[in-house]
Amino acid sequence: MRSYLDFEKPVAELEAKVEELRTLSTGDGVAIAEEVQRLEAKAAEALTQLYSNLTPWQKTLVARHPSRPHFSDFAKGLFDEFTPLAGDRKFGEDEAIIGGFARFKGEAVCVIGHEKGSNTEARLRHNFGMARPEGYRKAVRLMELAERFQVPVIALVDTAGAYPGIGAEERGQAEAIARSTDACLGLSVPNVAVIIGEGGSGGAIALATANSVLMLEHAIYSVISPEGAASILWRDTAKAQDAATNMKITAQDLMRFGVVDTIVREPAGGAHRDAPTAIAATSEAIETALAGLKDLDGPALRKARREKFLAIGRTL
Repeated sequence: MRSYLDFEKPVAELEAKVEELRTLSTGDGVAIAEEVQRLEAKAAEALTQLYSNLTPWQKTLVARHPSRPHFSDFAKGLFDEFTPLAGDRKFGEDEAIIGGFARFKGEAVCVIGHEKGSNTEARLRHNFGMARPEGYRKAVRLMELAERFQVPVIALVDTAGAYPGIGAEERGQAEAIARSTDACLGLSVPNVAVIIGEGGSGGAIALATANSVLMLEHAIYSVISPEGAASILWRDTAKAQDAATNMKITAQDLMRFGVVDTIVREPAGGAHRDAPTAIAATSEAIETALAGLKDLDGPALRKARREKFLAIGRTL
């Protein structure tokens, strides 16, 4: 059964009527095919219009939709022969970040990404995509392997932020994030990052410091969650909608500021309505991004990456 967000109520009502009419048609053979088609067209039009004018807060809700495709879905749709590697060789395994090696369009690549989980059991196992230090140290280990074997790195970012627990802080969360960010900057191979859902704080930056940063149309990317910002600025989480608007967290705003390089179009109604189409569009965007980097050598890649991030926020 499809899950609707609060602002999708008009579409939900139309689609409910369609399902009701289909049930009647199946049950007693009433000839209502034309009415069903009319309502389907009306629902599709309402959905397209609704998603063409989403507010930043509504995009936040879409980015967090429980049915939105996660790392595991993208991994299955984007890569062949994906072989995950576990552990940071220092403390243990962190399933909030999954990584390994695979083939993308026939070429060997290193894949790293946050996994939120698609059901209660998986969300607990993956800690809702909020990585601990060992997750970022595993990412560094994988990037070092990618460097050794000279294969590109593809990162899929989807996290509310790094895990803020006491144990994570005791094991050096900030240091682990900094070293992962540094590892991204130091790569002599192309790296491409895709914000597929939430890109939250340093937990996202640790994997998203890439030559090319792509972002799905209804994803969000920010230094802090809207609720967190509202709590700090106004001491009132109810102002999260105002915070989302003022923080400029949408793909469209970030593209204008030069924080992301490409916006990947989502199907009407968001990626959660048609995951295969969203994944296919992401595949094309990654292929294009890698093609633009393939002729650069190590020093040129590092220089371009460094200059890209130093240029963010500069004004003439």
